[in-house]
This record gives sequence, C-alpha cells and structure tokens, in this order.
Amino acid sequence: MTERRISIAVVFGGRSSEHEVSCHSAQSVLAHLDPDRYDVLPVRIDPDGRWSVGDRQTPDGVVDSIVAALPILRHVDLVFPVLHGLYGEDGTLQALLEHANIPYLGNGVFAGAVGMDKEFTKRLLVAEGLTVADGVLLLPQTDTLSPQQREWLGLPVFVKPARAGSSVGVSKVDEWADLPAAVAQARKLDSRVLVEAAVVGREIDVAVLEHPDGRIEAGPPLEIRVNEGHRFFDYEAKYHGGGAVFDIPALLDPATTALIQEHAVRAFRALDCAGLLRVDFFLRDGVPVVNEVNTFPGFTAESQYPRIWQRAGLEFPALLDVLIATALARHQPHQAPDVT
Repeated sequence: MTERRISIAVVFGGRSSEHEVSCHSAQSVLAHLDPDRYDVLPVRIDPDGRWSVGDRQTPDGVVDSIVAALPILRHVDLVFPVLHGLYGEDGTLQALLEHANIPYLGNGVFAGAVGMDKEFTKRLLVAEGLTVADGVLLLPQTDTLSPQQREWLGLPVFVKPARAGSSVGVSKVDEWADLPAAVAQARKLDSRVLVEAAVVGREIDVAVLEHPDGRIEAGPPLEIRVNEGHRFFDYEAKYHGGGAVFDIPALLDPATTALIQEHAVRAFRALDCAGLLRVDFFLRDGVPVVNEVNTFPGFTAESQYPRIWQRAGLEFPALLDVLIATALARHQPHQAPDVT
C-alpha cells in the first residue's frame, strides 16, 4: 500500500519589506520538498496583501483574500509559513492559524512576536543570563540620545528598526552628526528605533533545530567574514552575492564551540521557540554576545541556516522532513507520520 502524501501549504511573500527575500526562500523550499512525500500548495501573499493560491507549477493561481484562503488551508495537513518580517514571521499569521485550529510549522505566536522585537528579545535573553549588546530604545517621540547615553554607548553605533529583519533599515554611525539621518532611515520601517553599541568580535551564527522527539540540537557554528567594500553584513552583502564568506564550522576551540551552542539552545528555550531558530552572535574575548535572533531565517540553499545543517550531514530535503515531522508531532502528537 502506498503511504498517503502529506499535504502542505507553503505560504510566502507578504507585506513586509522582506517580501523579495521570502519569495526566494519559498522557491528553494518548493524545489526541495520531496514530491513523493508531499502534496504542495503554494500560497503567495502579494505586497498589497492579496492572497494567490495555485498549484506547484502555477503559483500565480487565483487571487483571493485571506478570508477566502482560510477554507483552503483547512484542507491541508500543515501550513508552512515561509515568511520573513512583519505580518508573517512576527506571529500575526500564526495567531490567525491558531484561531482557525490549522496546524503550522515553526514558531508560535509568542516566539514570533518577541523574536521580531529586538528590544524585548534582549530583555528576555538578559533575564536568561545571556550577554547582549548595550543599547538604547528611541520611542516615537524621541529622536536623539542624551549626552549620558552617547558617552555610555560610544562610537560607532548601529541604528536599527526595532521590528524588522534582513538588516533592512540598519545603519552604522561613526559620527554623532549622522545619527538623525540614521534614525530617520530606521523610522521608515518602525516608529521604535534601537541604537546599539558596536561589538568588536567575530560574527558567529548558530542554527537550532527541534526534532520530532523534542530533542533540541545546535548545529556547527558558522563564521561570517564580510568582504571588502561592505561596512558590515548588511542587506546588500546578504542577498546580492559576493558580500561575505561563510566558514562552517567556524575555527573555534571545542570549549568555545560548546559554549556558543549552549547559549543558542538557551536562547531557543528562553523565547519559547518551536522547530527552529538562528541565533547571531559576536564572539568578544571568548564571550558570546547575542546580536539578534531569527525565528524564521533565510531559507535559500545558500542561506546560513540550511548550509549549517548541510555541513552537519542533513541535506536540505532531509532538513525539511525533520521540520515537517516536528510540526506534525507538536500539533498531532499521536498521529504524526514518520517522515524522517
């Protein structure tokens, strides 16, 4: 008897500034889902919020609203949100799916919402005993730092939208005279702006994966070496090719590797994550400093998260199998098929 294929709706695109990144991630996911295991339904959210539902070969499909899309999603075994940024990775879609009792892959409402907000992420991680960069949150009515705050942070600083990803809207400020322009740039994406002290150290990413049996595993650390011509690992360096080199595994001694992996797993638990997380560190004098977390990191074949697990011996299709099996186990603990 042939085993029934699992039906999966891959939702991608979205209204955030990371729409294009999401589409690239979805293309990679769709290309690596095993057609012998899964019936796949691509569901694209356009930048204006319209939903397009179609088959694997014709993802343009029929344009619909989210209200019309929900009954379709009810008929799949699992929704796979391949969304980055606001209106998707931030827990908003997950809340809708929770209300409709539709199983989905990855992090839930709380982890998505907190993980998207850099300030609240830092608070939870500090409470867990992890080290984060010093920073000041500028609320909508505040456009600058006090003299005391400037002295505390020092130069350079990084100015970021509190709720955005993929380094969109991030600026490096070397002179205080450039701070207002950097804040204005970040405010195009979020009214709340985070100004952080620069951390001098090696840039190390760690991928965390939850297995169907509940085991939490950290992959081999990845070191980012930014190429000449980029001031930091910004949007251009990430997505337009040639901006950085990844060393997997990072050249670290075993004790430091174990330490940074342990901190990544602690971050996963502190944020109440499910399925996956990428934790981005700066390694400063042997101390891991959490820079940011990604509750749904980039998912092209060239992105850090899949490449880390490939180096660990888990190829992209197998990684997707694990994530799907884990999601089904969480939502249907007594009925999840074994796809690993």
